[in-house]
Amino acid sequence: MTLPIDPAELTSSDIGEKRATLEMDHEAAIERVREAFEAAGFGFPAEFAPSQLLNEKVDRETQSASGSRTQSDDADRDPYYFLGACNPAMADRALDESAGQIGGLFPCGVVVWQDEPGVQTVYHVSIMKIARLSGIAPDSEEWADIVAETGEMVAEAWANLEERT
Repeated sequence: MTLPIDPAELTSSDIGEKRATLEMDHEAAIERVREAFEAAGFGFPAEFAPSQLLNEKVDRETQSASGSRTQSDDADRDPYYFLGACNPAMADRALDESAGQIGGLFPCGVVVWQDEPGVQTVYHVSIMKIARLSGIAPDSEEWADIVAETGEMVAEAWANLEERT
């Protein structure tokens, strides 16, 4: 399959990529992110811990020291948490402007994963920018306004996050 866009040519700005490092335990980092985004006008209609799900449900085939294969039912995934952020007014505008298609990418994802005990990475990409790049959203002035306004909200959330670290 040939991609319509060369991913190597995209910059982190093109996809609204943001990354921060928090030096604290995983649960404290999740709460810090939640507070920073709420202060910027986001709510969280969806949250879950993929790491818990994977650690409970994934069967992995492992190789023992003797070379035999055994089944392990623990993915041994480090803590990883998804916060589905949403601002209802922005979501409503985006749904109208994209003829409902942007809903396939809702909610906006913010993830927190543990790099090592006491060091967490917070990561986000703009679904609004990605929707435009992929053709889900129109190339219109209204969409450009939605991208700009959501970008400002995320920038505020990131500033809130960084000032609290």
